Amino acid sequence: MTNSRPWIPYLLILPSVAFLALLFVVPLVQTIWLAVSDNGAPSLANAERMVTDINFTRSVKNTFLLTIAVVPVQIAIALAMGTMVAKVGRGRETILWIWTIPLGISDLAAGLVWLSILQNTGYLNSLLFGLGIIGRQASWLSYQTPVALFLAIAVAEIWRGTAIVMVIIVAGLNQVPKEFKEAAEIFGAGPWTRFWRITLPLVRPALQSALILRTVLAFEVFAVVYALGGRNFPVLVGEAYNWQNQNQNYSVAAAYAVLIMIISLAATLIYLKALKVDPERLP
Repeated sequence: MTNSRPWIPYLLILPSVAFLALLFVVPLVQTIWLAVSDNGAPSLANAERMVTDINFTRSVKNTFLLTIAVVPVQIAIALAMGTMVAKVGRGRETILWIWTIPLGISDLAAGLVWLSILQNTGYLNSLLFGLGIIGRQASWLSYQTPVALFLAIAVAEIWRGTAIVMVIIVAGLNQVPKEFKEAAEIFGAGPWTRFWRITLPLVRPALQSALILRTVLAFEVFAVVYALGGRNFPVLVGEAYNWQNQNQNYSVAAAYAVLIMIISLAATLIYLKALKVDPERLP
């Protein structure tokens, strides 16, 4: 039927293409033009103003440090959790449901939860004071304690975002044939050898997807940072928000958005190159 009507497949995907063009391509083109234009003419004035912003260097540094600190830890935890779940028989669905609860919490809500724990009058200070460990309330989220603030944001992001990584990795682990592991056990391979030689190479596609998704989301982190640190811990998305809402300068905000997009695309290309998946080696 499709041989006589070759236009049918194109007609079927037309709604999706129109949807993407309307809600993605058009705003993307408008944002890029807003970032590289000034008074209707091409210009790099917005990029220059962005780079000379007092918080630009700090926001770039904080964003990259947070990504470098959070993503590897989340991947390691997700691999451990996925491996543990793979060995569980009864109750597996319940464990997965409990571990994925953070997925149902919005970024801002997660930030407020950790704010209630870590603020001066929060649960952590109350517990430490009640146990006699501290003599007075400690400040964890102040500009005077940058290390504690960074660790607090990192822990909150790890708690909030590890679940999505685990779901992807568990899906990949389910695709590993049991025959491979059974053959390795017969030939005397230990658990660590089986993990490095069999499991990890075969979950590379899932690992690649998880790394790309989580890294892109880490570069776009905002709500958790805003709830815990506010302006004390500037990040790229936070600066774009401030330029748009406080300074009412949509062009510089667009320049920040384009920079985030470029960084995310570069990270994606690096992952695609470094973790290249060979279809012939897939199970």
